[in-house]
Amino acid sequence: MSLHLASRVRTLKPSPTLAMSAEAAAMRAAGTDVVDLSAGEPDFDTPEHVKAATREALARGQTKYTPVGGTNELKDAIRAKIQRDSGLTYDRTEVMASCGGKHALYNAFQALFEGGDEILLPSPYWVSYPEMLELAGATPRILPTTPASGFRITAEELDAACGPRTVGFILNSPSNPTGAVYSSDQLRALGEVCVRRNLIVFSDDIYEHIADHHIEHIGALVPELRPRLVILNAVSKTYAMTGWRIGFTAAPVELIKAMTALQSQSTSNPTSIAQAGAVAALNGPLDGVHAMAREFLARRDMVVEQLRSIPGVETTLPEGAFYVFPDFGSYFGRQGPDGPITSAQDLGGYFLRHASVATVPGEGFGAPRHIRLSYAAKRDVLEEGVKRIREALERLR
Repeated sequence: MSLHLASRVRTLKPSPTLAMSAEAAAMRAAGTDVVDLSAGEPDFDTPEHVKAATREALARGQTKYTPVGGTNELKDAIRAKIQRDSGLTYDRTEVMASCGGKHALYNAFQALFEGGDEILLPSPYWVSYPEMLELAGATPRILPTTPASGFRITAEELDAACGPRTVGFILNSPSNPTGAVYSSDQLRALGEVCVRRNLIVFSDDIYEHIADHHIEHIGALVPELRPRLVILNAVSKTYAMTGWRIGFTAAPVELIKAMTALQSQSTSNPTSIAQAGAVAALNGPLDGVHAMAREFLARRDMVVEQLRSIPGVETTLPEGAFYVFPDFGSYFGRQGPDGPITSAQDLGGYFLRHASVATVPGEGFGAPRHIRLSYAAKRDVLEEGVKRIREALERLR
């Protein structure tokens, strides 16, 4: 007799970004020369002062349980970071650490939502938002954007989308997968709608330092949001610490208490020595962070120029993060070795199996004409990847 799985997981889709990375890794392990443009992580090493602080914590025997929501040292580093970068002040009781940014989001959604709640989610969106919302019983209401709008929604569109069950809005700027960044005026207008509509605002700031200009925070621009503002972030992208699994949340104290209680029954505290590394990262200099961001921007310009030279490929210029999100729809309907190309999923599979380039098809982001390419890779790798994509497209009939 087979096991009967719960209904909440029977329709749950695995992360397409992680699935593509895993398939590429398996091909590479079998000896195939795969160019991996799927990974959403910096190719830079974690800064040395972070690793040194972690080694010192290990040598001191800092290997025991910590408070569920993180050590006081980490909470104070989170508070100082938010004050420095966003101009917002939080008490220790209003911040907590979790096992990565994804964990922070999951905890927040589980603590806040139940059946019937509707959350406004601009599309294209990060692949895990809809799945995590549905696991919490909430319903994502998708707000489509277009390349013509820079993949940004307007305050008028946000206001018009609000209904009697709308309780929240997810803001990801800079965006994964589009790299879209909202201006201060746009953020202020969105924030004012959220105040008037009494929406919970989730500000996913994970790419805040990887942008081509300074980004003001919606919480600083619209202080009235504070009682319903949830800030979510992590050390993964900014400090090249993806494997360390330290995310954090700043929010009203009642939500932090609920999330901490929830975390106490699931993972307990994040890894103790990783917390020590995160303290060093958050309190340390940003010179390396800014250098990494400058390199990403140079890679962006190179990749966008090369993609725009391919007939039929259209792409916007991302203002932040480290992804480009071109539209390959003009190639749908052509014939490949495995049959007709009818979707981004087909094309992404073709690139992987017949050009040895790993990408992430746009269906998981709510954009079925697009494919996400990460430029968090060395320049020669990026050049080879785009060259293979160009040649693969030329072979389609």
